[in-house]
Amino acid sequence: MTAVEEKPARLISGPGMLLVWFYGVMVVGAVSRSAYQIATGFDRAPLAYSLSAVAGVVYGFITYTLIRGGETARRAALVCCAAELAGVLVVGTWTLADSSAFPDATVWSDYGMGYVFIPVLLPLSALYWLRRSRGRVTP
Repeated sequence: MTAVEEKPARLISGPGMLLVWFYGVMVVGAVSRSAYQIATGFDRAPLAYSLSAVAGVVYGFITYTLIRGGETARRAALVCCAAELAGVLVVGTWTLADSSAFPDATVWSDYGMGYVFIPVLLPLSALYWLRRSRGRVTP
């Protein structure tokens, strides 16, 4: 008897594909920005540059889970998007309340103002899509 191999249910149909595209762009932006900043002047703003690197890793993981598909990936993406949103809100508020802690901007500074507020809008959109797609993802 052969085991039936199940393909993970797709999360990237319709608006999910747009989310993958935006997250992919954010991966490239955050990782390249932080890599350059860490390589050329880490001692100037280590917290800011490290947070940008963390943002890049988070965006990469979310992109991977959206492409991977399946219910487990959907739940992992939900958790990661919620953590991303919390990070954007905490760092965004922190940069406004104590700008001296950040001699240089992070991806999430001022709620992502340097990235046209995409860092705050993207997790909100992803959370909505992921909750809406529960139980309706297509194989």
